[in-house]
Amino acid sequence: MKKGIHPESYRPVVFKDISVDKAWLAMSAANTKDTIEWEDGNEYPLIKLEISNNSHPFYTGKMKFVDTAGRIDKFNKKFAKFSKQSPVQQEQDTEETEG
Repeated sequence: MKKGIHPESYRPVVFKDISVDKAWLAMSAANTKDTIEWEDGNEYPLIKLEISNNSHPFYTGKMKFVDTAGRIDKFNKKFAKFSKQSPVQQEQDTEETEG
């Protein structure tokens, strides 16, 4: 391995999967401002995760409903100006929403 390219500030950090409320203690150099009191009574930096092996369908074998409607609407709104619709299609869409 090359010397001087890896962080040297490894420390114990609590990772918490917020979707299933499971946490574990591991070593990491990731930055975070949040902290949590762990089972041993010590306070550790906290990194919140939306998905991990505890909640991912590949590992659990269970499908879980994820609210993506808001994400899809946000994406469509953000990139609507790059749409490749013809002017005629855009007029028809406008008429349908207004009418």
